[in-house]
Order: sequence, then structure tokens, then C-alpha cells
Amino acid sequence: MSFKLQPAAPARPNRCQLFGPGSRPALFEKMAASAADVINLDLEDSVAPSDKDAARANIIKAIGDVDWGSKTLSVRINGLDTPYWYRDVVDLLENASERLDQIMIPKVGCAADIYAVDALVTAIESAKGREKRIDFEVIIESAAGISHVEEIAASSPRLVAMSLGAADFAASMGMQTTGIGGTQENYYMQHGEARHYSDPWHWAQAAIVAACRTHGVLPVDGPFGDFSDDEGYRAQARRSATLGMVGKWAIHPKQIALANEVFTPSDAQITEAREILAAMETAKANGEGATVYKGRLVDIASIKQAEVIVRQSEMIANSAA
Repeated sequence: MSFKLQPAAPARPNRCQLFGPGSRPALFEKMAASAADVINLDLEDSVAPSDKDAARANIIKAIGDVDWGSKTLSVRINGLDTPYWYRDVVDLLENASERLDQIMIPKVGCAADIYAVDALVTAIESAKGREKRIDFEVIIESAAGISHVEEIAASSPRLVAMSLGAADFAASMGMQTTGIGGTQENYYMQHGEARHYSDPWHWAQAAIVAACRTHGVLPVDGPFGDFSDDEGYRAQARRSATLGMVGKWAIHPKQIALANEVFTPSDAQITEAREILAAMETAKANGEGATVYKGRLVDIASIKQAEVIVRQSEMIANSAA
């Protein structure tokens, strides 16, 4: 272990982030009543340029008027390469209530992007006397973003979460696909007559998880475009959870239950984790640094793995209480 310990990520449920366009306020109450842990009201891709002003006004009103319960409430602003983003930040921070928890910054390519938004947000908070500090979440959506992912993860104490945006990421990388996440038909290995499909998103997700865990940020998997394919969504979510991501986006309400299912530890997982911890307590009492559990070796590292599952289950249970 390094002498410099990794900071812990925020202890909050982030199993599902539900997105909805700011131009459709009729959806807001339904989003608030959903089982998603995080609500992302969108000013970016899902809102046409002609609707940006109206969407911004809709969101500002809804932040104070809608009962969002205990959900984390976030607004995705427009990218820094557009003429809209500064007005998104200014209007939100000057006019929205303090119920707003965070701002999502899309298409982040370097730490300087976060610095720019941070400087503006900090100035407005000071000028308006806002008491609750706004957090940031970012989306890695480009070759530059993944190349600079660690400096981005370390860029601001406001940063609490980071997602992979598969569609724009694929376009930036020049990938020959129009799919948004999931298995890619032409990304396979051939062995005799059999095709073995691998995961083209794996390396980018692993890089994001490593950067996030190094700097105390929550790593989140992004969208899965085919909302008619439940098993495809589950498969990608399970891979992401295995890699260390804490949740996934829902771009359709039916994906909420799928995300919550995958990113909530099962009863069997919790039972096994607690049994491993108990077995190691017995081993330590006997002066042993390792023991055997169900035919496999468990040791000090196994304690850390089991504790991840137990802590996650307890956090989710406490948030639901």
C-alpha cells in the first residue's frame, strides 16, 4: 500500500442515474417518483438548440417545486465548446433553489475544463451567498478525456462522480460502430468455427475506475442505447459492477429496475461476504493470516473485498430506511 492512502468515494447510493430532457417538464414528477438514486435533468444532447432557454427555465422551476425526496439531483449542462454552458451555470446558480446537488459537465477533455466551471461556480456561490456547495460529476466522452482521465479525476474537490459516455467516446475514437455500449458485432476473435466476443469498452472503463478510486470519485457506467434489450443491459451492467463501477445510467424508465438489480448486492453475495469476514476473524483468533472458505484460500485481501460488499449493502439499506 502506498504511504498516500486513497480517499474514500462519497458514501451515497448511485446505482441508477435516470435522465430526462429539460424540455419535457411533464416527466419531472414521474422521475422524482421513480426508484432511481440520481436524477439527471438534461440541458445538453436531448434538448434542441431552439429549446435551450425554455428547458433551463423548466428545470430551475422544478428544482424548487418538485419533491425530489432523498434523491441526488443533478443537471447536465451543455459542453464547454458551446455558447450555452455559461448561461446554464449562471442561471442555475443564481435562480435555482439550494435543493440542487450537483452539475454534470459533459465531454470533459482535461482538468482545465473543470477549472473553468469551478471558477464560475465558486464566484456565483460567493456572490449569491449560497450555503450548499455544488458538486460536480463529469462524463468522459473523447480520446482526450480518456487520455487525461487521472488529471480530470484529481481536478477539483467538487468532483464526486465520473461516467463513460459510450456514443461520443466511440465517435471521438473513430470506432466503426453506431451502437451505444454493449457487444459490438465486429469486435470478436475467431477460433475455428466459433466467434468469441470481447468487450470494446473494458479498457476505458478500467481506466476510469482506477482514476476514480485513486482520487475518491464514484465511477459510473453510462448509457446502453437499446432499451428493448434487457439482457444486453444486464450483461454490460454486470461487467461494470465486476470492474468496480457503482451504477449505470437509465435512458428509459424500464432500465431503472435493471440497474438497481445489478448494483444492489444480492442476499447470497452479502451472506458469503459476512461468512468470509467471520472465517477470517476465527483465523486471526487462532493466530493465522489465512484460512480456507468453501475450498478456496481467503486472507487479509479477502477481508477488504468482503467489506466492499457489506458496506455497499448497508449504505443502500440505510438510504431506504
